[in-house]
Order: sequence, then structure tokens, then C-alpha cells
Amino acid sequence: MSDQPSPARAFGSVADAYDRGRPGYPAEAATWLVGAEPTTVLEIGAGTGKLTEALVALGHDVHATDPDDAMLARLRTRLPDVPTSVASAEQLPAADASYDVVVVGQAFHWFDHDVALPEIARVLRPGGQLALVWNKRDEQIPWVRKLGRIIGNPDRQESVEPLHTSAYFDGVEDASFRHWQTIDRTSVQDLVVSRSNVAVLDDEARRAKLAEVLALYDDYGRGMDGMQLPYVASCFRASVAARPEAATTTEPSGKSAEADDVLLIDFS
Repeated sequence: MSDQPSPARAFGSVADAYDRGRPGYPAEAATWLVGAEPTTVLEIGAGTGKLTEALVALGHDVHATDPDDAMLARLRTRLPDVPTSVASAEQLPAADASYDVVVVGQAFHWFDHDVALPEIARVLRPGGQLALVWNKRDEQIPWVRKLGRIIGNPDRQESVEPLHTSAYFDGVEDASFRHWQTIDRTSVQDLVVSRSNVAVLDDEARRAKLAEVLALYDDYGRGMDGMQLPYVASCFRASVAARPEAATTTEPSGKSAEADDVLLIDFS
């Protein structure tokens, strides 16, 4: 059995690099995802608080969750007034119908969707929404495309498909917002180290990967003046259509028993 962490659980070991190296989210994207009027938000996979910060700035009441306490520790430092819980998407620390919006930044692809989507529907109020966002590098620019080839660029768009096919959500909408992150020779290394596929490498392989990235930066960069790394925030949202509820059946003997299945409570 490998002693390396799985990619989905590798971020805690590089939480500081993640916090320094990853881009934030533009206010326009956060507004589209959650709305301009203050509302109650449950954030799943909040990490170090990159998206949380944008949501709080808009006045939303956010409860941030993440399965890795090392990541949340950074969030608590940045946003000490935001309540946090160590929790996964498959087992949320919330009562039924208790939030207006569930938002997920850069994490939906890690979920067990068969379990997580009904769980998310459970905690949403009627008419509530699930909102997803991924920051994607804009690889139309040659040097950004080369960076992607070095550090890996898995296509996360296909991860939206479970939302399109889910019985619990409907009316999927999408929007995109361009923004830029200023990087320098130091922060580009943090960006690379914070990636899950790099975090699980051994020390020698990680050093080799960083050497490739620094060689690229030195070819294209401006030293301490840094560079503008372009991103597109790809956003999706859908309304809750049904909420699971435990079914109670009556056995022929007249005893009540909890059914193994769930009922779909239609909100439409």
C-alpha cells in the first residue's frame, strides 16, 4: 500500500503554498454564483478561504467546510469570524432545508456525486441553489499553454455532467469571468507545489518539476516585477428540484420500519 496521500487529500500538506500561490475569485463571479443580496451560504471544500473571502465581502453569511483541517486553519487566520467545520460533501454538518445556497469552488470533481448531490439537496431550502466554480488558466496565450503542459491541466468541465443528470437539480446555467493573477518567481513555485498531482510526488520528482517551471518563467518573466497569469472563472448554478427524505414503510405485521430507499420530494 502506498504511503503517499491521495490527490484529493494532498492539499493539507501544502496549505501554505496553496494559500500563497492560488488565485482568488473576481467579485463579479461571486455575485453571479450567490447573488448580490446577503443570504445564507454553505461552502463545501472551502480550502484556505479564497472564495470565502469574496463571498464575505459581498455580505453573505457563510459557513465554510473542508475535509482538511490544515486548510481550514489558514481560512480561520484570514477570516476569523467565519464559522468552519471539518466535513465532506457526503456528510454535511447542517440541518434539513437550512441554507439558501451551497457553493463549491474548485472541488466538485472530488465528490462522490451519488452521495453528495442528495446530501446537498437535503440542506437546501426550497428554491435554493447549488453553485460551482473552477478557476481555469487561459491557455490561448502561448506561455500559459506551455505552463499547462509542464504542470498538468486536467479538464474539469466534464465534472459538471453529474449536475446535469441529477434528479435533485435542474435548470443548470453557466457563465464565465476573466481575471488575472500577478505571479513572480516565488509565487509561481507555490502555484505548482499546491497542485494535487505535484503534492503527491516524491522530493526528487517535485524538484525536477519546479526546475522546469522556473526555466519557463525565466524565459518569459520579468523577474521581481512579475507576470499577469490569465484565468477564466467558469461558473455553474442549478436550482434544487427534489430533496431526499427517509421513507417510513409499514410491514405486513403492522410494524413500522425505515425503508432503505429515499423519497424524492418535488419542489417544482
